[in-house]
Amino acid sequence: MFYDYLIVGAGLFGAVFACEMKKKGKRCLVIDRRGHIAGNIYTEEILGINVHKYGAHIFHTSDRRVWKYINQYGEFNRFINSPVAIYRDELYNLPFNMNTFSRMWGVRTPAEARARIESQIADLSIGEPENLEEQALLLAGRDIYEKLIRGYTEKQWGRPCTELPPFIIRRIPLRFTFDNNYFNDLYQGIPTGGYTPIVERLLEGVEVRTGVEYRDFRKEWEAGGGMSFGRVLYTGMIDEYFGYRLGALEYRSLRFQQEVLTDCDNWQGNAVVNYTEREIPYTRIIEHKHFEFGTQQGTVITREYPAQWQKGEEPYYPINDERNNRLFEEYRKLAAAERNVLFGGRLGQYRYYDMDKVVAAALDMAEKEGS
Repeated sequence: MFYDYLIVGAGLFGAVFACEMKKKGKRCLVIDRRGHIAGNIYTEEILGINVHKYGAHIFHTSDRRVWKYINQYGEFNRFINSPVAIYRDELYNLPFNMNTFSRMWGVRTPAEARARIESQIADLSIGEPENLEEQALLLAGRDIYEKLIRGYTEKQWGRPCTELPPFIIRRIPLRFTFDNNYFNDLYQGIPTGGYTPIVERLLEGVEVRTGVEYRDFRKEWEAGGGMSFGRVLYTGMIDEYFGYRLGALEYRSLRFQQEVLTDCDNWQGNAVVNYTEREIPYTRIIEHKHFEFGTQQGTVITREYPAQWQKGEEPYYPINDERNNRLFEEYRKLAAAERNVLFGGRLGQYRYYDMDKVVAAALDMAEKEGS
């Protein structure tokens, strides 16, 4: 049995690529090590609520091509991401805007807020920033750094801000308007019914096998399992593909603690609440029903705990510091020499991708393959 493409990974990148190649008349087989499709954007229904099993995913983009494309496969609502942050007994709006500054200092005008931040920066004796702490202080001042950046960042990365490189915070968006919309993108929303149905529609007419490890599958077909493939698209970890022969790239992982609350209809009043104190082990709590303006009886919340990644665990985002980027470049050279194998997605290309960038990259790869 011949397939034009074996696609390793049934997440968004693999699904978009498979869909486009199917349109071009190519025969594809998609496999995934998990027991379900949709990768990290997988949603499942609990109490009639579409629960984001691997963390919150809000689709946002300014790319009209991507927005039109994804809307072919699902209807999006008008959800606007307006998270709040809790520091001890204080509650702040995010991103950092006039609501944040007013709550923190009692200021009312942009000029007052700017003056407060500039005064705090002027009091610092920092030249060229040598670490993330110094970079953040030079961008936002001490109050914002201490209350809203330091603890959250240290939890997220698992190390003190003084040990993190400054480039991680190249800029801190300070908005001097009363606008709580986290994203500046033109298009934003959550698919009605969750993300899983979108991936199901993308994969209509494509053969999919879940619960399948690529290495085991490859041994089977190379041993004469009755299948052959023209090309492989690999969306897993690029270092794992090569057996970590150059060493392991570093990732951060996440642990999710889910609670189903049948006796509570509204637990925190917002979809996303960040906890910025270092002493609180989780970074945020998601209340899933608010993504779709839910009125169901009961609610579902998820606490997100950052974790050090170890081999065998799920990698969620790469640590793109200088060491890892150099190592990835060596793996990229190996990948370029790999015959009839494509590498895509956040793990295959070792970069943090928002969903719209995933779709765009998959479409570009499919267009190049079809030309």
